[in-house]
Amino acid sequence: MAIRTVVWGENIHERTNKVVAEVYPKGMHTTIAEALNTDGAISATTATMEQDQHGLPQSRLDETDVLIWWGHKDHGGVSDETVERVAKRVWEGMGLIVLHSGHFSKIFKRLMGTPCDLKWREAGERERIWVTNPGHPIAQGLGDGFAIEYEEMYGEHFDVPEPLETVFISWFQGGEVFRSGLTYRRGNGNIFYFRPGHETYPTYHQAPVQHVLRNAVKWAYNANNRNTAVHYGNVPIEKAPEPIVERGPKLHAPGEEGYK
Repeated sequence: MAIRTVVWGENIHERTNKVVAEVYPKGMHTTIAEALNTDGAISATTATMEQDQHGLPQSRLDETDVLIWWGHKDHGGVSDETVERVAKRVWEGMGLIVLHSGHFSKIFKRLMGTPCDLKWREAGERERIWVTNPGHPIAQGLGDGFAIEYEEMYGEHFDVPEPLETVFISWFQGGEVFRSGLTYRRGNGNIFYFRPGHETYPTYHQAPVQHVLRNAVKWAYNANNRNTAVHYGNVPIEKAPEPIVERGPKLHAPGEEGYK
């Protein structure tokens, strides 16, 4: 079965900014989904912020193997309820790919536990993306790397946790460097952060970028996605692996859920 992928787009710049609308007349989310759908192993659809429940009700998340997230202008407008639904699905095993300015999204900061801040400059600089982990599945077919002629600069320090793997680093014309392809795991969910994608430039129309995204979906997919939350809770005395005798004072009553 094809990997069920949802491309989530904020879809604000495309509707309010003439330059962005000309670069992405159908929206960045649609451009990305169409690129993914050129691979028969992926079945991609889209969701946008203005839809009911931001296009991500529980029923849809339950049927999603990998979620791709692009946001910028209104991170705060995403409801906390949606963020918690997405976080829960990641813990259960749904893959998550966060793009470009999604580093400041509620869901990425929720899962990273850090401010996720960085340096930036909007000057249409050349970005050279170097493959630092050539054996990684996300880097397959890219050789040493590739260049993007016009991009927004992101520079170190990138205030995120130490990643499991660094797949790409970027160099910009102004001299800054940036860890631009990072992997994480939260619970059973695989997470990939990919830096390129400023909305005023045609980044997502470029073949190497599309190639990375297709690779990333396949990497992020977890075939053992359980679709159920793991709840441990209180273990009754009689269910202890080894026989024990209760002793000492207790704070909780038998069967009580306890504090969280």
